[in-house]
Amino acid sequence: MNDWTPICRVDEIPVLGSRRVSRPQGLDVAVFRNDKDEVFALLDRCPHKGGPLSQGIVFGTSVACPLHNWTIGLCTGQAAAPDEGCTPRFEVKLTGGQVFLKTSELTSHATELTRPLAGPTHRTACA
Repeated sequence: MNDWTPICRVDEIPVLGSRRVSRPQGLDVAVFRNDKDEVFALLDRCPHKGGPLSQGIVFGTSVACPLHNWTIGLCTGQAAAPDEGCTPRFEVKLTGGQVFLKTSELTSHATELTRPLAGPTHRTACA
């Protein structure tokens, strides 16, 4: 099995933006690009109320959730204090301008998590 799945070219991700990667099972993965052409990947779900992080504003190595402006670290998936919570992150590899995500994580990582219909999400440990 191939260890890495090609996603897109880095220049196909908007600077200070993202693109979503759908998976056969589980929520989409959001792939972010900052102004230094660094690329990060998180589950497209804020740990607060499940907002779509792919629609948030990227700044530095963080993204602001579009629902309630929680700041989520792109390197760790951790919410910035005083907020608490974490969204799963995915391993990213850049080779020759091509963005790859780890295949095993795409097929199995955080597939049980869903977007809440109402109320707070369950707090989960970062992986």
